[in-house]
Order: sequence, then C-alpha cells, then structure tokens
Amino acid sequence: MHSLPILLFDVMDTLVYNPFNHEIPAFFGLSQALLLEQKSPLAWEQFELGKISEQDYYDGYFRDRRKFDHQEFRRVVRDAYRWIDPDTVGLLDRLRASGFTIHAFSNYPIWYETIDARLGLSEFLDWTFVSCRTGVRKPCKDAYVGVTQYFARPPDAFLFVDDSIVNCKAARAIGMPAIHYRDLSTLRIELAQHGVLAE
Repeated sequence: MHSLPILLFDVMDTLVYNPFNHEIPAFFGLSQALLLEQKSPLAWEQFELGKISEQDYYDGYFRDRRKFDHQEFRRVVRDAYRWIDPDTVGLLDRLRASGFTIHAFSNYPIWYETIDARLGLSEFLDWTFVSCRTGVRKPCKDAYVGVTQYFARPPDAFLFVDDSIVNCKAARAIGMPAIHYRDLSTLRIELAQHGVLAE
C-alpha cells in the first residue's frame, strides 16, 4: 500500500531561475515586453514540445527571422541558470532522504539537460515529465492524466508544486493536490500543511 505522495515539481521559476526574466531580453537589448512582441509566438512552444530542433528554434526565433549569435545566446542562457533560492537544495535533500519520490513536471525543451549539468537536479529528482520528452505541456489536461497513468495511481496520490496558478488549477481540476509556489518559506509551510514536512 502506498503512503507517501509522489512529489511533482515544476522547474523554471519554482526551483530554477528563468533567464527570460532578464538575461534573454537584455541579450537582445530589448525589454521583455518588446521581445515578446517581436519573437515568434509559436517557436518556443514547439521547442518545448520537442517538435523542432534547437537550430530550428534559433532560425525562427524572431518573426522577421533576423540573425543573432546563437552560441553567445546559448552561453548567456546557460550561465543564468541558478537556484531560485539556494536553500532549495536543502529542502530537496530532506525530502529525498525522507523517502519521497520526486519528479520534474516541467514545460521545457532539451535545455533541461544543461540545467542538470549546471545544478545537479538529478541528485534529487527524476526528469520524467519534461514536455520535450512527453510531447504535452501544462496546463493541458493530458499532461496531468499522463502522469497518473504512468504510475497507475489516482490523482490524489500526488502533490504538485508550480509557480503558475493556472497550472495548479488545472491539476486540482482532475483531483491532484497542488501548491502554488511563491517563495521557499511559504512552500515549507504548505508542505507541512500537506503532511509532507514536519515543522
């Protein structure tokens, strides 16, 4: 009989800093708002779903298909990856040591491998449900159902953590408990409320 919930963590802006918050717009000399206006509306989603290659992503990054230094762009992205909160490492280590199974449940392209090489997330979690591998993105219902089917467990056998309230609501809609991540101290409190941490 299962007792501990399976923990599902979003990665970007929940565990790991997202370079699109500052570094990527700065690389192009644009505000985030202007970059969103000028970049392709579909390229990132297709890249996250694993439907296009990294080179295709770069080639179609902007609506006008302007050229830029792909290698330097990639370096800027890589160097920006860091923990949202350095104490996140301690929390994940504590959860793992307590016997919890932890999986990434993330919308992200193949760049997740760079995150892992830089920060070592695979010491604490398995990269099982990354959109470039599963071919489906949150908040699509199929993303959540796919997780439950993978383990042959009901939705309430999981606990999902994500900085997106939309993604959390989609999880709750199928009966999967979810915590809306705001900061690490609040997360600890909410994990304790769910019986995951003893505070």
